[in-house]
Amino acid sequence: MQTTKFSSLNLSKEILKAVQDAGFEISTPIQTKSIPPLLEGKDVIGQAMTGTGKTAAFAIPAIEKTDASKKKVQTLIICPTRELALQVAKETNKFLKYKEEIHEIPIYGGQSIDHQIRGLRRGPQIVIGTPGRLLDHIGRRTLNLKDITTVILDEADEMLKMGFAEDIEKILKTTPTERQTVLFSATMPREILKLANKYQNNPELIKIVHENVTIPEIEQKYFEANGRNKLDILLHLFESEKPKKSIIFCNTKRMVDKLVTNLNAHGYYTEALHGDMTQNKRNRVMDKFRKNKIDTLIATDVAARGIDVKDIEIVFNYDIPTDEEFYVHRIGRTGRAGKTGKAYTFIFEREIHLLRTIEKYIKSRITRGILPTSEQILESQADKISNKIREVIKQKNLEKYISSIEQSLIKDNSLIDIAAALLKMHLEKSKSDNKVDGKDSNKYRNKRSSRDRNRSGNRDRSKNGRRSYKQK
Repeated sequence: MQTTKFSSLNLSKEILKAVQDAGFEISTPIQTKSIPPLLEGKDVIGQAMTGTGKTAAFAIPAIEKTDASKKKVQTLIICPTRELALQVAKETNKFLKYKEEIHEIPIYGGQSIDHQIRGLRRGPQIVIGTPGRLLDHIGRRTLNLKDITTVILDEADEMLKMGFAEDIEKILKTTPTERQTVLFSATMPREILKLANKYQNNPELIKIVHENVTIPEIEQKYFEANGRNKLDILLHLFESEKPKKSIIFCNTKRMVDKLVTNLNAHGYYTEALHGDMTQNKRNRVMDKFRKNKIDTLIATDVAARGIDVKDIEIVFNYDIPTDEEFYVHRIGRTGRAGKTGKAYTFIFEREIHLLRTIEKYIKSRITRGILPTSEQILESQADKISNKIREVIKQKNLEKYISSIEQSLIKDNSLIDIAAALLKMHLEKSKSDNKVDGKDSNKYRNKRSSRDRNRSGNRDRSKNGRRSYKQK
């Protein structure tokens, strides 16, 4: 598709300046196609994956159409999760930088409702919220939607998967019949089309097809594992890769909590993120993760929607997702802003069909990973220690340490012998600390199976009957 500059999209100078400040110049395909009809007030169904710039695609037109002189809610943006609502609010706020009379407010469960009521009384024109808390405010009459001109459903397919169809219909019934209704969705299941047919007026369908939905800077591998050795393999990869910041995805809250306990017991500082946690707790965890106070976040898919953290080096799919779009969303947490990233997926033998489905969807092969040996890990550690020693020597200021060494030299041993002994002590201690339950993790190196050798001959299994995620 031919590139389009924001300056050619008939936007106000305030929005263009805010877009420029945010570092954007060229609009993405979903923005190029969606912004003009939305500015005209047309109903739109936008189909695009996460990470394509869809928030700006609907937020910019909503801001442009807002009457700043009216302190009434004019645009309602409905999101499936608290994290996504916060992310949409953050993005929307960027474009409000020079529209000082227009205000937005996110409202979601887990935050003080009194705080939200005070915010709503100030007259924000744009409200971004989750279905449950929106209905709560409507029931309390603290949110009046009679002046709504635009309703936007972000990640509509996800909301329907999570069972919010009835809530959405209740909310829409409280808004004026004459309104602009916008749906953005990664997929277009039959339920979305039913919703569009019921609540939209001759909508314009905008579909962005990607030749490759993944990010090319992400190195993707899979490791064959089972219930008995999956944790051992993860620990082995942690020791060999030593990521400063990583995310581990699990399919259930129970597995998240179990893995947090196991990894913390092995000396890694991790924390959980899932739907059973209060919003304040989740906010605290995310704040610590952003500030590098924890190394690894362990999360479910629903809780992790909206995570936007820089410099995540590796994403581990401890449980392979049963939905290929969840895979794309997960690994998209790394390899951002032109940086490289890694995505490692663990699979059981019976889950190979899920891997094939993902490969077909992303139009790319996921290579089989081979675990490094313990000797390779120790050699890598020795190299890192040598590099650190060189850095310390360059910094000088070693006089008092040299004096101490000279006084404590063991008879008949050279400095080289002593240095080698110290390195050996350090590495053997490291090796001992990283054995799992007394077992050498080298035994878990993957062996090529006949199934792997004949991968190209297998066919993809049908998606029928595939589980969808409720709240995790």
